[in-house]
Amino acid sequence: MLSLSDKQVDSIYSSQVKTRFADVDLIIGCGDLAYYYLEFVVSMLNVPLYYVRGNHSNLVEHTSLGFKTHPHGGTDLHRRVINRHGMILAGVEGSLRYRKGPFQYSQAEMWAHVLRITPRLLRNRALYGRYLDIFVSHAPPWGIHDKPDLPHQGIKAFRWLLETFKPRYHFHGHIHVYRQDTQTVTQYLSTTVINTYGCRETQVELFNRSSTSPGLQRDVGNQEITED
Repeated sequence: MLSLSDKQVDSIYSSQVKTRFADVDLIIGCGDLAYYYLEFVVSMLNVPLYYVRGNHSNLVEHTSLGFKTHPHGGTDLHRRVINRHGMILAGVEGSLRYRKGPFQYSQAEMWAHVLRITPRLLRNRALYGRYLDIFVSHAPPWGIHDKPDLPHQGIKAFRWLLETFKPRYHFHGHIHVYRQDTQTVTQYLSTTVINTYGCRETQVELFNRSSTSPGLQRDVGNQEITED
């Protein structure tokens, strides 16, 4: 799995990406990336993209070919739960509100986003024996990889989600990394929390939908999508 956020990486926005990430079978976008950039990666790797928007994402992106309101070829995960051949994904966009602009929310509004997907997560437990495999967001959870200033504080509802629904992975962006000793991967209870600033390739091991033992999940094609 290739996860991307916040920073355009030259080696990815080039013909090298097809060779370097030949084994990637899924792309996760964690926000604050141009739509044309995400479309390029999708077209080069020819694999599915699931994404959320960040607080610097544009409502409309103007290009020489016209305007875009989303990356073509991608699926917006905001307030959605998707079962992709046994791989259960869900997502919430944006960061805490600190100025005027789109894709910014209060802590209370973030709680509303998480509670919106809660019934489907509970249903997953009944159907598949677990709630969620991969949670995707732009902002980090409260107290993990976040910072004390308002724009970069974590989301309290996300931490509750990790404690309650126990996804195997939580991919996020938003927190820029400038030092090599910055912690970007944290194990919190059952969840590996990953700050994917720039790009990160992850070998994702998930529970197979029809099995109780873990194994590598390589999936193609959507099974179910719930929308807001």
